[in-house]
Amino acid sequence: MIVAERKPMAEILSFIQGVNRLLVVGCDTCVAVCLAGGAKEVAVLSAALRLALRERTPALEIIERSVERQCEEEFNAPLAEDIAKVEAVLSMACGVGVQTLAEQFPNALIYPALNTKFMGRPETTGIWAERCLGCGDCVLGRFGGICPITRCSKSLLNGPCGGSSNGRCEVDPEHLECAWQLIYDRLSRLGQLERLYAIEPPKDWRPAHDGGPRRVTREDLRP
Repeated sequence: MIVAERKPMAEILSFIQGVNRLLVVGCDTCVAVCLAGGAKEVAVLSAALRLALRERTPALEIIERSVERQCEEEFNAPLAEDIAKVEAVLSMACGVGVQTLAEQFPNALIYPALNTKFMGRPETTGIWAERCLGCGDCVLGRFGGICPITRCSKSLLNGPCGGSSNGRCEVDPEHLECAWQLIYDRLSRLGQLERLYAIEPPKDWRPAHDGGPRRVTREDLRP
């Protein structure tokens, strides 16, 4: 899932200076799961804004809404009436949702309330860990389902660096396991250590972001 966290309040307030009518709209998918932008977080942010602006903008009107997915226009369509009433919109979606709203409603001021962090998974309550960079050329099949591009702090493809110690990464030994220790242990458990004899060529980053924004087209689904 896409993991995000709320922007600092000072930055959010800088977006809405002079705004008297505001729409705060959440997204009930990825950012709701990571407790950053769902309906509950919309209510919390709206309350915080009212408190922060109670003297500066006493007449502030905030409309609170949340949709299933801001990255799809069909879910945003019911917001049209509310967007027409307000002076600005604070989107509590990931960066994709914010841009979708901006494209769908070109005459509206759309501001992000979150910082989009990465694609990851929950490790335990309140902790989410990065698992994918979206590099466009997945290598998981060659490394036992563990991504060295993302999980190795140096994105090494042919074994660990000299800083790995006791299975921990030198970048942050307290919180980071050495990705190559994880890869070795998993391939050993699966009886596939011979995979590590293969020499990996330098990473081809062209599928990641070469030639501008990427697009996936399924010809079998096109009209």
